[in-house]
Amino acid sequence: MNRRHVFGLSVLAAAVFATPAVLAQAYPNKPVKLQVPFAPGGTTDIIARVISEPLGKALGQSVVIENKAGGGGVIGATETVRAAPDGYSLGMATVSTTAANPAINPKIPYNPTTDFTPIINIAATPNIIAVHPSFPAKDYKTFLDLVKRSPGRYSYSSSGTGGIGHLQMELFKSMTNTFVTHIPYRGAGPALNDTVAGQVPMIFDNLPSALPFIKDGRLIPIIVAAPQRLKELPNVPTFKEVGLEPVNRMAYYGILGPKGLPQDVVTRIHDATVTALKEPAVRKRIEDTGSIIIANTPQQFAAQIKAEYDVYKKVVDTAKLKLD
Repeated sequence: MNRRHVFGLSVLAAAVFATPAVLAQAYPNKPVKLQVPFAPGGTTDIIARVISEPLGKALGQSVVIENKAGGGGVIGATETVRAAPDGYSLGMATVSTTAANPAINPKIPYNPTTDFTPIINIAATPNIIAVHPSFPAKDYKTFLDLVKRSPGRYSYSSSGTGGIGHLQMELFKSMTNTFVTHIPYRGAGPALNDTVAGQVPMIFDNLPSALPFIKDGRLIPIIVAAPQRLKELPNVPTFKEVGLEPVNRMAYYGILGPKGLPQDVVTRIHDATVTALKEPAVRKRIEDTGSIIIANTPQQFAAQIKAEYDVYKKVVDTAKLKLD
């Protein structure tokens, strides 16, 4: 065997056996897209934009936010599912896209527990029912009495059909024997805009996107889904307090990729996100929205997605909830 042939075999062997390490060192060598499956202005968009710059710094490449709204988050989530599994096209994972919407909509073109590669849950956030200041009720008891006495008179906005706001409000309606009309939007941002403007009297939203309007007095908080009363809203009861524990579920906001993402790439993104979340300024920005930083492992996040999907599927089946 000549020297050139031996050298060629050595190069080939190095390429075969060192591929994982080489991939880990090489990734990323260009900007990474982080897809937000909702319009700008909602909680998913807020969390993504808070994490994108420090995550890019930790990765050594910029992380570019792309909003792809529609279908209660399904359009954007589907694009993530169909992306190449190379780590350059990631998506924001929400309860709407990985649990609530798949649980209620049999036409979803993906399986939330098998068609993604979960990477990390960034944060958990409370959910809230809030009303426009012109709404006659300003507290939960008065609110419930009013909607009970006026079936069909009022409407509520949400981030989209099949999203967490839609599903949790429908569950609330079924448990309280009330009826308000659902007005779906292409994300929490547009839904908030119309509710703040008084076009829709109430909204079921995630707290981070609604909180600035609550602080400004442009929305009135009625009831919140959280483990206990929030320090930001000490006078607002939780769903659990009023006997509606099944509605008392928080949302999650994480990062995932398409199925088949290489483990080295998953580890690189996960570790970079953890690094970003250790920055005091980043933690403060997230916690100031009323959110709780989670930063769990890919395995823990995968288990969480499956558990949440199972919960909402049971809710849908038990309450016989259907799409509008």
